[in-house]
Amino acid sequence: MTEIHFGGSTCQVEGEIVPVAEIALGAGDWVYFEHHVMLWKDESAAMSVMPLGGGIKRAFAGMPFIITVAQGPGRIAFSRDATGELVVLPLHPGVELDVREHAFLLASHSIGYSYVRIKGLKNILFGGQGMFMDRFVAGNEQGLLVLHGYGNVFERMLQPGESILLEPGAFLYKDATVTMQVETQRLSSGLFGGTGMNLAKMTGPGRIGIQSMYVHHHTDD
Repeated sequence: MTEIHFGGSTCQVEGEIVPVAEIALGAGDWVYFEHHVMLWKDESAAMSVMPLGGGIKRAFAGMPFIITVAQGPGRIAFSRDATGELVVLPLHPGVELDVREHAFLLASHSIGYSYVRIKGLKNILFGGQGMFMDRFVAGNEQGLLVLHGYGNVFERMLQPGESILLEPGAFLYKDATVTMQVETQRLSSGLFGGTGMNLAKMTGPGRIGIQSMYVHHHTDD
């Protein structure tokens, strides 16, 4: 098992069916997360909360508006309580990453956390009047972001202007430089007439994360 270092801390992923991320926090280092993903912790790891801006908007969007913080020294472990894969992403200074809702597991203290709304994607990924994505931005130092993907997770790097069409439930994350829009593929049959399927058109440059188990979170209109 590979240990990934960030600051004075390390991250190690264990398990295959429902994997766990174990963090050894150095003194003064801290990570933040949604409280229900914590599996266990040392008594020495101090806990607190980190309120987020735009709480009302986040609540209406079904996104967390209070985040839990754990500070070292001490060990703490996290799990999404679902089958799949944990993706450990070191983020270099200045990198911006957009992540689908409910995929975020934890992030190190040097990474900023906000959200973006992608208009015009009604019902393609999450329903409602558009889709919200978590946005993580690395500050002046390298940070660590851990995501949960259903099934297995694969990364595709797109060149400038290169596009792929993605089953909406398979989208997990993308660089902020990658644009996303709806593309309807028309399917026709002489016997049954025409129908269509909505796909997410992703255009580079940048990387995208694809999960092999399709997930559709529905919200009320």
